[in-house]
Amino acid sequence: MTHVIQVQQLTKSYGPVRAVDGLSFTVRSGEIFGLLGPNGAGKTTTLSIIEGILPPDEGRVEVLGLDVSVRPREVKRRIGVQLQQTSLIRELRAWEQVALFGRLYGVRMDRKRAQELLARVGLDARANAYPDALSGGQRKRLTLALALVNDPDILFLDEPTTGLDPQARRALWDIVRDIAAQGRTVVLTTHYLEEAEALCHRVGLMDGGRLIALDTPAGLIRRAGLAAVIHVHATTSLQHLAHRPEVLAIHQEGQRFRIHTRDVAATLQALTRETGVDASSIHIQQPSLEDAFIQLTGRRLHA
Repeated sequence: MTHVIQVQQLTKSYGPVRAVDGLSFTVRSGEIFGLLGPNGAGKTTTLSIIEGILPPDEGRVEVLGLDVSVRPREVKRRIGVQLQQTSLIRELRAWEQVALFGRLYGVRMDRKRAQELLARVGLDARANAYPDALSGGQRKRLTLALALVNDPDILFLDEPTTGLDPQARRALWDIVRDIAAQGRTVVLTTHYLEEAEALCHRVGLMDGGRLIALDTPAGLIRRAGLAAVIHVHATTSLQHLAHRPEVLAIHQEGQRFRIHTRDVAATLQALTRETGVDASSIHIQQPSLEDAFIQLTGRRLHA
């Protein structure tokens, strides 16, 4: 599989603070890749270096086969960037903002093409609106359209849904999925675990400027060695199931049991052979990416 981004031993300090500390990873063509971590983990600094906005102190970054430190202008022509905060021009309508950004990239962008691009992010009905008349979610969609004016091969999204309500956040997720489905690579940073789990093919967990782990969301959960929990009501004891190789622990409160297991299917099969088990009461609680983050870093994401 082609790697469109290669990061090797990246380091960046601000005075005594090392924001990025020996970071190395690759991003594959066509994937949605996420950097997940708390505020101050080094996510935005890492993206800024990859995008050619900041120089690294040490290390090397290649984007689409181009050394970012040597050929930054060529890299910038082929990527789109949505920053955490983008200053919109209050006196320009939405379609005019898109047309202006297009011209800055040397892209012919008349009103029709600008409105077509706004339609791709679900903002065509607000093409004539000024920024102050747009909701927070609509402004995010507009800045996303601005990041797409040059038809980029790679789209960078820095905390794309921060400050949005849950409905607006999920609407933006759908747009990001559609963009990726068109063959683009998407790289995003987020401190929302649910966002990383819902969108990303692979996730890098960052903490203190370092990459703690990198895998698929499911792979990170497996790497953390976390068990699923089966909740079940039974009129007879199920404690003997603790001897099964996949069962880690069984907790009982009256006739309610919590069975911690590495293999849900095997444990469920064993439960079907037990008498006194209320099958309708079975509820499976799968470990989450948040559980994996806590296990792998030793703290909660928002701590």
